[in-house]
This record gives sequence, C-alpha cells and structure tokens, in this order.
Amino acid sequence: MRFSIILVAPARAENIGAAARAMKTMGFSDLRIVDSEAHLQPQARWVAHGSGDILDAIRTFPDLKTALADIDFTIATTARSRSRFHYYATAEELVGLLEEKQHWVGSTALVFGREDAGLTNDELALADVLTGVPMVADYPSMNLGQAVMVYCYQLSSLMRVAAPQSPAVDAQQLGALRQRMDNLLTTLEVSDDQKLSDWLQQRLGVLGQRDTVMLHRLLHDIEKKILK
Repeated sequence: MRFSIILVAPARAENIGAAARAMKTMGFSDLRIVDSEAHLQPQARWVAHGSGDILDAIRTFPDLKTALADIDFTIATTARSRSRFHYYATAEELVGLLEEKQHWVGSTALVFGREDAGLTNDELALADVLTGVPMVADYPSMNLGQAVMVYCYQLSSLMRVAAPQSPAVDAQQLGALRQRMDNLLTTLEVSDDQKLSDWLQQRLGVLGQRDTVMLHRLLHDIEKKILK
C-alpha cells in the first residue's frame, strides 16, 4: 500500500522535522505539506537529523483537497470529542481496517491538522475515516511530531506488505459509492438531513471490498426503480 503523510498548515519547522524523522524511522517516505513553507526553515533539517531525504522530497499543495487528488482512502486525525462522529478509530484499530483494504486500495493518506486548531470541519469531511489517540489528560494535547510517531509506529507493519498489482478499479469503487449515495439522498430530497448524510459517509469508509461491491449493486437496483 502506498502511504502518504499530510501535514495541513504546520506552523513550526521543528514539528515538520520531527515528523520526517518519525517517518524515516518507521519506513514511511511520502510527506506532503498543505499551505505552509515552514519546512524550508533550517530548524526543520536540524530536528530531522538523518531524514533530509524526506524533507527534500516534500510536495506542497495549496489546499487539502488538491493534496488528496491521487489518494484512494483518507484518514484524518482529530482531537475533538469522538461523540460528534459516527465512526472514530484509534490508531490501533486502524491496523485491522487497513489490513483488509491493502488488498484492493492502492493509496492511503493520513492527515494531521494545525498545531493550534487541527482540521476544519470541511477538511474533516474529505476523510473516509476519522481517528484520534485516546489520552488520559482532561485537556488533550500532543505535539505534532509525537502524533506522527504514534501513528507511524502503529501502522509500520503495513509498510512491509506488497502493494496490490492492479487496485485501480476497486479503489475507485469507494469514491464512486460516495457519489452515488449523495445523488440518491438528493433524489429522495433528504440531502439536508446532516445527521443522516454524515452517518452514511462515515460508515462507508469502514466497508470491506465485498460490502462495497454489494452496496453498489443495491444502489443500482434502487436507481433503476426510482428512474422508472
């Protein structure tokens, strides 16, 4: 599975360097930066220490949607209360989820938000699955570099599995399924039901390959019936 780490608007060069070092240590290499040039500051390279190749290969993007253009499956991190979301996985729980998807999904991205404010609601909406690290402290706080290390360590086993030979068709099924679901809600005139829409979109991210195919078949039959 091709795996990318995306940092959205990181403000501190040291955090980018720490993220690069964590990635290098755990076998990750594709680092993307959204709306920031902090990685160009010398402090990033000082902290990266031996991970300069990760910094040299950084690709930058103006916004998260552009950064995700070639990504099949997106995981977004958030420190907000999980009660707001219908599907929320810990770093440990992501391993099993991705082990199934690595056989039919070619590329995955793990997205980290701003140090002070995290990801916006619009950015979280771009994700297939939301995740966070459970913390004991009443006021949750984790350095960006530490967060990247936690996830890279937890998911490092996935980097040792060969990528699927031809995942493109199956990988596109999830995006197509989201679009068909949106179209169906609009046709049924319930697209303004935000709770229903959020629940559907967030649950789609946890479907396996067989479930995705079967839901496509069901939607196809529903569409035929509606359009008669």
